[in-house]
Amino acid sequence: MARRAPRKQMSDINVVPYIDVMLVLLIVFMVTAPMLTQGVNVDLPKTDAKPLDVKEDEEAIIVSVKEDGTYYINIGKQQDQPVPLETITEQVGKILRVKPNRMVLIKGDEKVDYGIVVTAMAALQQAGVPNVGLITDPQDLTQ
Repeated sequence: MARRAPRKQMSDINVVPYIDVMLVLLIVFMVTAPMLTQGVNVDLPKTDAKPLDVKEDEEAIIVSVKEDGTYYINIGKQQDQPVPLETITEQVGKILRVKPNRMVLIKGDEKVDYGIVVTAMAALQQAGVPNVGLITDPQDLTQ
């Protein structure tokens, strides 16, 4: 009887299955990422301002003001439904009691009345927000 020589152990890692899993995860994240960003379409004013330093692990509270003066907030299940300013200040106040360093930003439409945005800023400051930021689009310098 002929005896077989013992097989030599292979010390290489087969990475092909890991590449397949990585590509599937990449596709899943590419499909789900646009679904995660929700909000209200607002025509933002264009400015030449420097971007704010935002911590990646902390999501900012964004209060949107549409052209007709309705308020929206990016918290909760119905982010595309108008919310009274009193409700927004209550929600923001509760959140800031738990996470006092959370950033609060206002995203006001370009055509909204200035007084409506100032009213929102004042209400947020009364709710305990020390600094209210404004979101703008970058200015197009080619014009």
